Order: sequence, then structure tokens, then C-alpha cells
Amino acid sequence: MQYSEKVMDHFMNPRNVGIIENADGIGQVGNPQCGDIMKIYLKIEESIIIDAKFKTFGCGAAVATSSMATELVKGRTIEEALKVTNAAVAEALDGLPPIKMHCSILAEEAVKAAIDSYKEKNGLLVEKCDNNACGKNCCNIHHLEKFK
Repeated sequence: MQYSEKVMDHFMNPRNVGIIENADGIGQVGNPQCGDIMKIYLKIEESIIIDAKFKTFGCGAAVATSSMATELVKGRTIEEALKVTNAAVAEALDGLPPIKMHCSILAEEAVKAAIDSYKEKNGLLVEKCDNNACGKNCCNIHHLEKFK
């Protein structure tokens, strides 16, 4: 398995490792098949992510994708951060071996879980839709505004 220089750099010199005390949003995800666990902490002011940190238990690719994901969301608005996909994380690392793409998926999910945590704390989320109550064919969590 061949890793890019960027993956190796983010594994050997991860950015934003640690926790944020009194974080505005915390997201934790895991993959039972490989044992990777990622926890992302966000500090948010006026809808802008001013700091992001992570703690990851897992392989080198899991550490690298966590590191890159925090780099990609810092300084962005919440809405911009929600558009950071696993493909964007992998691309920013100059690619991942196919067997390690699940790590980039976990990084995306951890960021989204942290943002959902922030929204929930601040009354910006509603329950998941039941019977398409919002008029959309989905079960995603929506902003309150969509129901007004």
C-alpha cells in the first residue's frame, strides 16, 4: 500500500491534535470493522469555525484524514464546512489507497456530527422527518427555518 507524501506528512506531523475545552460542537464516529474512532471538536463564533481539533484512535490514514479535515474546516462558515466531502479530504491529501477511503468518510462524518452537536446545543435542529413531514423525500435533519 502506497501513501502520498501529504498523507505521510499529516500522519507524522498531524495538525490540530487535542481537545477544545468547552467546545461548541463535538462529533464522534467510529468504524467497527477497522476499529478507527475519530472525535472532532469545534469552536464556533458567529457561524464561523474559528478552531478545530481532533483525537483519533486508528491507523495512519485515520490520523491523516482527521488532521486534513480540521485544516479544511478552520476559518469556514458552518455551511461551507458542511460541503467538505470525504472526496475533498482525500484529494487534499493527494489521494488515499482504495482500502483506506473509509477513513476520509469517517472524517467527513465526524465534522458533520460536530456541527450537528453545535446546532443541537443552539436550538437549530429539529427531529428527523417522519413521513416526509417537511415535504422532502428524506430523513435528514433540517433547520427550523424550513418548517416555518
